[in-house]
Amino acid sequence: MAGVTDRPFRILCRQHGAALAPSEMITSNIQLWNSEKNRLRRQHDGENSPKVVQIAGSDPTMMAEAARLNVEQGAQIIDINMGCPAKKVLKKAAGSALLQNEKLVQEILKSVVEAVSVPVSLKIRTGWNPDNRNGTIIAKIAEEAGVKSLAVHGRTRECMFRAEVEYDTIAAIKETVSIPVFANGDIDSPQKAAAVLAHTKADGVMIGRAAQGRPWIFQEIDCFLKNKQLFVEPTLDKQLSLILGHLQSLYDFYGDFKGVLIARKHVSWYCQNLPDHLQFRAYFNKLDENHQQTDALHNYFLQLEDFYNKKAAA
Repeated sequence: MAGVTDRPFRILCRQHGAALAPSEMITSNIQLWNSEKNRLRRQHDGENSPKVVQIAGSDPTMMAEAARLNVEQGAQIIDINMGCPAKKVLKKAAGSALLQNEKLVQEILKSVVEAVSVPVSLKIRTGWNPDNRNGTIIAKIAEEAGVKSLAVHGRTRECMFRAEVEYDTIAAIKETVSIPVFANGDIDSPQKAAAVLAHTKADGVMIGRAAQGRPWIFQEIDCFLKNKQLFVEPTLDKQLSLILGHLQSLYDFYGDFKGVLIARKHVSWYCQNLPDHLQFRAYFNKLDENHQQTDALHNYFLQLEDFYNKKAAA
């Protein structure tokens, strides 16, 4: 979720029911931390506790140092990413590439756990490819190293985000360890969350792409699991208010120029299931000023309200 789960989005997700919201993936190479991108990724002002910082790398010493420095800067949980399938991460032998080297996984986890006093969590996939599913082995290594919780995306690295999610493998991993296990992969509704929890016996679910444009999905899931009731989707007025608040936080965090650019993808996600969204997106993506974006959203939602009113009266 690099490029998505920045501070404005994390705060929004926590406000709408997410129990945890890890940071974007931060490189363990502290020589790169002075860049604007990495500086912003390490900002956590205004976030509720616990503040979770996600790090990635392939060198045990560098990973330990990165973890220690992030804790000094306010991290309350260190999350290690060994699940990212992106090519630019794999080229550095990080992310899910590490699943090919169980000994190195053990060394990294041991180094990081020993370097910090806060809990360390880990995200993995079920293996490198369908012929090399070693998720249960990695999970046991993690538990023995002192990792406190494990999130499992139910596909191999080779499968990326294609193919069926291996909920059976997640269930097997849950049986292997006693630490909490969180299931991840194609969980896009409260009903799906409940079904996955029942099937895998996982301790919770982790939501990724399904939260893009729908940060209230955490409230939906929480309401369904606790009360067996469906959460009422926000009205158009509430959705507009939420979107405008999100955009303002992007402008404040990144500055007007970059904030306007980043707002485009979020608005695309927010509107992807609304009428005439393709035409609106094409228009919205040409706007270069923040006030133009907010005005466009106001007008679009007025048109939507009129559309739905006419449809109800027909």
